[in-house]
Order: sequence, then C-alpha cells, then structure tokens
Amino acid sequence: MSSCDVNGYEELSNKMKTKLGLEKSPVAVKLVLREEDIPEGISKIDSKLRHCEMVQKAAQGETFYATVEEQLCKGGAGAIGLMEPPEKVKTGEMYYSLERFSSLGAAKRTVDAIPKIDPIMKAIIYAPLETAPFDPDVVVIIGNSKQAMMLAQAMVFTLGGRIEADFAGIQSICGDAVAGPYTTKKPNFTLGCSGSRKYAGIKTDDVIVGMNGENIGCVVNALEAL
Repeated sequence: MSSCDVNGYEELSNKMKTKLGLEKSPVAVKLVLREEDIPEGISKIDSKLRHCEMVQKAAQGETFYATVEEQLCKGGAGAIGLMEPPEKVKTGEMYYSLERFSSLGAAKRTVDAIPKIDPIMKAIIYAPLETAPFDPDVVVIIGNSKQAMMLAQAMVFTLGGRIEADFAGIQSICGDAVAGPYTTKKPNFTLGCSGSRKYAGIKTDDVIVGMNGENIGCVVNALEAL
C-alpha cells in the first residue's frame, strides 16, 4: 500500500462507506500476467458474465477471478487487457451497426480513444475492498452524484486542481473506470453505458468512479479531513 496508507484495506473501505454513505463496497481490481500469481484461496468464477456484472458481484461481497474465457463481453475483455478487442469493435462497425453513431468514421474515432490495457493479461481479480487479499491496481466505486462530488473534493483537497472526466457512453466500467485509471494513474468519472445499465443494474442516477489503487489511502485521508 502507499505511503498515504490508513491501516489496511478493511479500515480504509469502512471509512469510505461511512463517510460517503455507500450502499455497496468499493471494488478492488487486480490484473495479473500469470494465473499462478493469483493469491491462494481465490477461486475462479463459475459462470460467464460481463466485466460490469463482475464488478457488481464484488461490490455486493464476492471475491473471485476471471480469465478471458469467463468474460461474456469480449469488447470489455479487450479494454481490460485480457484479449485483443474483436475486429468489429476495433473498426467501430459494431457501434455503428447499433446506430450509436452517424457514421463509421465517428464510431472508429470514438473507439480509438477508449483506454485499453496492454499487454495481454491472464486474469483479473475482483473483491470487496475491505477483504481484498492483494494490493488493487484500481478501485471502482458505484454511487450517486453527491458521493462522486465528495470523492472529487477529496481528490483535489491536497494538491488542488480539477477533475477531468473522460467518457463517451460506451465501454464505461471496463474502459473508463478500469483501463483509464490503470493506464493513466489518474482517477476517472463516468456515467455508465447501455450495456452496464442493461446487464449490470447500473441505476439511472449512478456515477462510476475509478481510482488508482496506489492513491486510495490519500483519498480516504482527505475525505476525513473535509
């Protein structure tokens, strides 16, 4: 954990839930290059789901890992580094065929800008932050706009500045909330996508926040100071 640590992830998570009034746990996400690097005692998920659904399962208390074989949404699996994105996703053809864009060029420009993790990972681990037996690469929080506002205030409490949200309404919990913070080391705020709202139960007023796991202790310290 970072130099801004607050005595372990259980205490850190409990403070975040109390201060923000979260209904569900922050989710610890870890990407691993080799399956043997997965901590002992963590089992592979026994069903095929989308990455956004897996984040929701972890937010509700479950700990597990998934390889590309268990990832039902291959576009999401491509964003989080488990595989190369499918060709129709890379070209923008999939989103254009769904009438999300007026032209194939607009779809392609948007897809090109979505964060993606490289190199190809072997697995991704999901856990509630308070019981995570690993240092998370990214912490994902699903909350409302007020809770997201409080997180933004905590993020600028020490050094100042402004929060830059980077999203386009597609590949939200995979590209925006995990791949973005993982690759840039900066937090990101996103509003969900059609897939996560349809399959993962993202609510009308939900805001999703992805944060670099190394900085989570500093954010909690700032939350307590506000």
